[in-house]
Amino acid sequence: MVDQKCLSFREMKRVSGSEIIKIFSDVAGDITIVVDGESFLLHKFPLVSRSGKIRKMVADAKDSNSSKLELHNIPGGPQTFELAVKFCYGMNFEITTANVASLRCAAEYLEMTEDYRDENLIARTEVYLNEVVVQSLEKSVEVLSICEMLPPVAEEVGIVNRCVEAVAVNACKEQLVSGLSRLDCNGESAELKSGCLEWWIEDLSALGIDYYQRVVCAMGRAGIRPDSITASLMHYAQASLKGIGKFQIWNPARMKSNRTMAENDQRTILETLVSLLPNEKSSSIPQNFLFGMLRMGIMVDASIACKLELERRIAFRLEMVSLDDLLIPSIQTGDSLFDVDTVHRILINFLQRIEDEDNDNCGYESEGLGSPGHGSLLKVGRLIDAYLAEIAPDPYLSLQKFIAMLEILPDYSRVIDDGLYRAIDIYLKAHPMLTEHECKKLCKFIDCQKLSQEASNHAAQNDRLPVQMAVRVLYFEQLRLQNALSGSSGDGFLSQRMSSGVPSAAMSPRDNYASLRRENRELKLEISRMRVRLSELEKEQMFMKQGMIDKSGNGKTFLTSISKGIGRIGIFNGPTGGKRQKSSRKSRGDGKTGRSRRYSVS
Repeated sequence: MVDQKCLSFREMKRVSGSEIIKIFSDVAGDITIVVDGESFLLHKFPLVSRSGKIRKMVADAKDSNSSKLELHNIPGGPQTFELAVKFCYGMNFEITTANVASLRCAAEYLEMTEDYRDENLIARTEVYLNEVVVQSLEKSVEVLSICEMLPPVAEEVGIVNRCVEAVAVNACKEQLVSGLSRLDCNGESAELKSGCLEWWIEDLSALGIDYYQRVVCAMGRAGIRPDSITASLMHYAQASLKGIGKFQIWNPARMKSNRTMAENDQRTILETLVSLLPNEKSSSIPQNFLFGMLRMGIMVDASIACKLELERRIAFRLEMVSLDDLLIPSIQTGDSLFDVDTVHRILINFLQRIEDEDNDNCGYESEGLGSPGHGSLLKVGRLIDAYLAEIAPDPYLSLQKFIAMLEILPDYSRVIDDGLYRAIDIYLKAHPMLTEHECKKLCKFIDCQKLSQEASNHAAQNDRLPVQMAVRVLYFEQLRLQNALSGSSGDGFLSQRMSSGVPSAAMSPRDNYASLRRENRELKLEISRMRVRLSELEKEQMFMKQGMIDKSGNGKTFLTSISKGIGRIGIFNGPTGGKRQKSSRKSRGDGKTGRSRRYSVS
């Protein structure tokens, strides 16, 4: 900001259609300097006394009487050159964070060093940078944002590096000061806790991605909390990646070669932000944010390494994912509605993580159903069953992709197969053109022993299933009934499993351990299934007791009350919509309510 008393020294004159700026109008100028098309009518003496570049240009001029010089690519343009000229004339003006970077670069360009005059412009701007700018995080960020518009000389004179390090150091100071505030916020409301977050997170969003990357790396070296860095990355992504990819979602046929410059910039921003994410063990990154970044990466065709890194991070805590997160739309023409391949790769990473955790554990107590790894696997099993049921109605979903999703999870990831059966039933209904062989191929993934009473009742009457599947269901239902009547708890089956799992003496110690670990897991799963069966028997007993009570009140027979109780359990009963025995099934299902269809979309 120029001092008001100095404005009288500056005037403009129109000469031959162009403007000539006169800094000091009382004395006729003897040299004209042109800067980016603007002419300045000046005086040689104050200029050559402080600027080494202008002194050399005047001395090297072929015509000693030449009164016109041209300066090309001066940092900051004519506005900054005018401030430099005022400094040469000794006029008062204020150095601020808005002009100090351009003034420092212009002074370097004009060679305004101490060799020509003490306390020249370079020295004056350096004092302001060191005593004012680098002492403040906010001012350092502001100067950095201005340096993005300056030529590489800003990097050469060290402004960028000093400001980057100043932001990191001042952020560390803020972190120490805010530590007490965070302690005070622990017992307060959520609104107060949010107010304790670092205020500088929003300021950093004004930087370009290159300088922002350097600042975040400097913060990591300085010891900033990973959670604070994660919060900054999330805020920067929300501010910089708004509205990305909407056109591709609705028009997947768009060619990659037609990608706009803005989308290329978005791709660079996304890949840089992913590379800056802290280690997943040191910071808790929200899964919905990672999925949002992954969707954007798919839309802008980010690098394979970038997308694989996001998939690996998602798989690290896949048990925390919601169903909506997994429903990633596909942008490829002629493909299924959802990106099944990406979810499949995430599952592979998740299973690899579980296997690595199992290998790291040395004791038997850490294995099996009660281990944290297996608990995560059971959660993921339920999640994938829900995901399969959601994508199954897609008419474009190929059988190969659906089977690939079915077979990737191990058998011990499901205590019961009701969710798996429901997903396969929905797929069979949405794809009526499947051959009998393909139907059998699908149904082999269902373990009839792991179906609940309701699912077994539904499967026994489901015309979409192969006959062999219905026979297996009825067979295991008969075994279950026999065990219930005889009071057996499935000890014969357990003993069969145990005898089949005894490790051989010829096996290596590592194989013995793996076999025992697998057997331990299977036995605990069988115990869980027996608990489910016991719960079903208790419900049946409750209905039977209720029927005996109702017998004395309304004259109903004991057998009638039992059948009514069993009918209440069979929520899977209902018309299956099959073509075989259509008329007879219709006559039997006229009196059933819509509740019997709640388990399946059939």
